Amino acid sequence: MNITLQYGKKGLAIHLPDDWDVTLIRKKPMPVLSDPEAALESALANPVASSSLFEAAKGSTSACILICDITRPVPNGLILPELIRHLLSAGMGAGRIKILVATGLHRPNEGVELEELVGDDRVLKTVAVENHFARRNEDHVDLGRTRRGTPIKLDRRFVDADLRIVTGLVEPHFMAGYSGGRKVIVPGIAHEDTIRRLHTASFLEDPRATNCALDGNPVHEEMLEMLDHLGLVLAVNAVIDEERRLSFVNFGEIRTSHREAVNFARPYSEAQIPRRFRTIITTSAGYPLDKTYYQTIKGMVGAMDALEPGGRLFVASECSEGLGSREYVEAQRRLVHLGPEGFLQDIGAKLRAEIDEWETEMQLKAMRRGSVSLYCNLRAQEERTLTAVDLVDSLEKAVIEWVEKIRDRRVAIIPEGPYVIPFCLS
Repeated sequence: MNITLQYGKKGLAIHLPDDWDVTLIRKKPMPVLSDPEAALESALANPVASSSLFEAAKGSTSACILICDITRPVPNGLILPELIRHLLSAGMGAGRIKILVATGLHRPNEGVELEELVGDDRVLKTVAVENHFARRNEDHVDLGRTRRGTPIKLDRRFVDADLRIVTGLVEPHFMAGYSGGRKVIVPGIAHEDTIRRLHTASFLEDPRATNCALDGNPVHEEMLEMLDHLGLVLAVNAVIDEERRLSFVNFGEIRTSHREAVNFARPYSEAQIPRRFRTIITTSAGYPLDKTYYQTIKGMVGAMDALEPGGRLFVASECSEGLGSREYVEAQRRLVHLGPEGFLQDIGAKLRAEIDEWETEMQLKAMRRGSVSLYCNLRAQEERTLTAVDLVDSLEKAVIEWVEKIRDRRVAIIPEGPYVIPFCLS
């Protein structure tokens, strides 16, 4: 059997023996919008639980539009020009419109990367496009605390705008249930104090802080509570298919429109399977998500429910930019030094997580389920060691050797990685 996995920009072709019992876990065929521009225009004119964008803009003197950072393949080249056109036609001056890259604690997107992210040179020439910096105290407004005690510190450029708009993809997320909507604000434009509290073990070890769960998910609920301190926020929500084509788009009040987009995405993003497998091959969804090992963890966690306890998970992720931030590297170094149990004990009672150690915590969820083998482009020996998993130089060879060892030729493959979440019915 020949299959191409999402890996980097070009994909990774693998061949498995024809006599194996291979199950492909992927989205059901999704509807594709034949005219994405017209669909977006219709969404802006026919909002969910709010006035149209044109009407909202007429009563506003300034606007701030949030966009996800480079790790998300949002169709910004389609969305942003249309948003700006509406704002300008409503009489808002270009100098009063700002686009803010919701980086969270990730690095800024600049230069050629920013051009790729925005997707349309006309946007960059018309309005200001700036990055969020979570560590700059002066950039944030303190709006109090949630009932759980999380500080609500958000970028003042968004808080102070008359018209607040977020854009994003709606897809499974391994902590918040689904991405997009409120998540573009928190952690997208939150201060590091907010982000570090929200990513402590007290939230992430909750069994409902997982893929596709919204109701009862403490991370999701905390984000929603923070919205109560902001006032009206509007959102453009997009859902794409496996080939990154637009399948759904809507616009409106952030809570209601996001939930509507989630309801559309669920039948495609959540795959019901009748049994678990001892062997699974998955990915980190290819470029741009698989640029770092940090983001690769999403692919590991996404496949967990399909893996038999003690089975082996094979993950293909290019990791073209290495492990990730220096803080994440340090967290992985602690994992290697302390071991899984020691690491969990170290973070268990913290009220303020160390930056990016939460990704290491999530990796341990997959490692508790079974063993993990990684095929990637990491070359430095220290980086390879700090993955804390088995590194393989040939994905095909490693899978074949494992299957021959366990004598079970039933294999599951998830070509799109964390964008499709399998749930076992048994």
